[in-house]
Amino acid sequence: MQTTKLLIAAAALSAFAMGASAETYQGVLQFQSNASRSAVQAGAVVAAHSADAYAEGASAGAPTVVAGLGDRAQARADAIAAARAGNIYADGAGAGPDERFASTLDRATVRAHAVAAAHGVDRLAL
Repeated sequence: MQTTKLLIAAAALSAFAMGASAETYQGVLQFQSNASRSAVQAGAVVAAHSADAYAEGASAGAPTVVAGLGDRAQARADAIAAARAGNIYADGAGAGPDERFASTLDRATVRAHAVAAAHGVDRLAL
């Protein structure tokens, strides 16, 4: 019985050893070509300038150049006008530029009110 187990184990190990050595390393593949260096470079240039055969959808071709409908000065003036118009997509208070308002009080009066509020005085005799 001991011998039978030993023979079965040896057969199993030899099967694993043959399976492990079934594939051999071939090293780095060496390509042999009959084309000259200049022919390969010319082919690379043609491939680089041709359409991508593997592209899909929007990336299938180079985008077309659209000629401008206006001149540079007009585009700049339109951009400045749009920037000054404010955010047309904003709601409420953020819909336009902040409006500055003119106060009827002078700087000294506003300062006096601020000092009085800081010291807890409710009313000033102004």
